[in-house]
Amino acid sequence: MKRFLAKATLAVAALACLAAFRPMPGSADQADMQMTAAGRQQLIDVLIREINDSYVFPETARKVEATLRARQQRGAYDGITSAHRLSEVLTRDLQATANDRHLNVMYSEEPLAEYAPDAGPSPEEAASRLAALRSRNFGVDKVERLPFNIGYLELTAFAPARDAADTLAAAMTMLAHTDALIIDLRGNGGGDAATSALLASYLLDKPTHLGDFHLRKDNRIEPRWTSDTVPGLRYGQQKEVYVLTSRDTFSAAEDFAYALRNLKRATIVGETTGGGANGGDVLRLTPHFAVFVPLSRMISPITKTNWEGVGVTPDVAVGADDALRVAQAAILGKMAASERDPAALGRLKDRIAELGGKGAAGACR
Repeated sequence: MKRFLAKATLAVAALACLAAFRPMPGSADQADMQMTAAGRQQLIDVLIREINDSYVFPETARKVEATLRARQQRGAYDGITSAHRLSEVLTRDLQATANDRHLNVMYSEEPLAEYAPDAGPSPEEAASRLAALRSRNFGVDKVERLPFNIGYLELTAFAPARDAADTLAAAMTMLAHTDALIIDLRGNGGGDAATSALLASYLLDKPTHLGDFHLRKDNRIEPRWTSDTVPGLRYGQQKEVYVLTSRDTFSAAEDFAYALRNLKRATIVGETTGGGANGGDVLRLTPHFAVFVPLSRMISPITKTNWEGVGVTPDVAVGADDALRVAQAAILGKMAASERDPAALGRLKDRIAELGGKGAAGACR
């Protein structure tokens, strides 16, 4: 039986971020554990088995096995007695071989319980998980109305849709009457792909095909569409939307940017993103180690591919620190181009000058 960790134990999702909403395997604030030769051997053996059984690309899984076995034979892991350090080294080797940043070995000071794939969390675990999500406001970090009625939404994670829906609805309702919208994903490491689709639903007028998950298991395809109804007020498809990205934008956050860019629904401003398109889950390896393993790949109906290993390329390439300023200037520049009132035009030009732009800064691609 496959050993999945309960969703209450780790923050995981179809396109999961590895930064949880509370301490998890991999956290630096855990006490270390001494690794013996037998412990290292057991961990590597189980890791290789799980990668071979589950990783989305079987041929790559075999390459990973060959790399780990070769390094093991050369004694590369023999001197590692720290559990923290061993998880870091194994993660480095996995990612370098597979070129997949989602692959991640994690150490836990607390023993990890073993669950069946469909097992739900206990009431205590569910309550703890929800409290952790609430403490981060379900990833909704800032909702603001900027000068000249520009909406601003900063999301630091895509929390599970079933939990985040009400908070996201409140944010989008507050922003519904703004004239343009900036969605800031520069610090967003990912999360639930369902939340990515939910947010996209607010920005599109009708159900739209975003992509398909191609799962290794049973060679199954799961299509992803936006919803025809949303809680709260829909923003609609007619107003300008800008999405801010950085090299730290990853996974489900990239999924959102990639889909909206391909649909020509949003202008992406900032840096090329991290390049993680393979969704998966966390598997328990031993009582103190787990691994995030991609089980599927996302395919766009427009590009017939995804952003794995290459990231999402921005429409306007600027440093992450300048992205908000540049996006505002671009929006105001378009407003100024159609403004016929001299006084209002003067105010727009003054604001653009304050932002240090002419309304369209950056290297467009």
